[in-house]
Amino acid sequence: MQRRLKYAGYEVATYASAQHLLDGLPSESVPSCVLLDVRMPGLSGLELQERLSELGSIVPIIFLTGYLDTPATVRAIKSGAEDFLTKPVSSDVLLQAIERAIEHHEVTRSSKSKLDIIRAQVSALTPRERQVFDLVIRGGTNKHVARALGCTERTIKAHRHMVMEKMQVRSLAELVSLAERFGVFVSSAGQTA
Repeated sequence: MQRRLKYAGYEVATYASAQHLLDGLPSESVPSCVLLDVRMPGLSGLELQERLSELGSIVPIIFLTGYLDTPATVRAIKSGAEDFLTKPVSSDVLLQAIERAIEHHEVTRSSKSKLDIIRAQVSALTPRERQVFDLVIRGGTNKHVARALGCTERTIKAHRHMVMEKMQVRSLAELVSLAERFGVFVSSAGQTA
């Protein structure tokens, strides 16, 4: 399989065991995927998938198995597996699955990168700006936010201006859209979620 993938133009790294992969996790900066057999010595493919997920890995996993095992297939897919292929698998089917997984990884990496930037912007807000941000993205008017925070509308306008500047948006609609798209909001305790 390694030869087949290298011949198709992929850079391939193999690992002697699941533990070897965990000990030398590849960088997620390059679009990639992991091919796992369901049955492996030591940690099974499903157990490795779980460990990678616990470590926060976003690299897509394609499972290969010589035995059709419906419960294992369901478990793997529910846990986020990109694909589940039964051996022997044709080169075309395998390469198509890898290509889909790599495309998925590129999209996921891009979204994660954007989310990291937005979270950094939110964390750069002062505690008062965070409160204003939280109330504004939930639909609060300047008057409502001022009343809720016990200050003047003029003060809220100044904080709101700073929030918009730090979040690099030009309109309230853009701010709300950004918060919704990336699931960024601030809890009442002021923690970014």
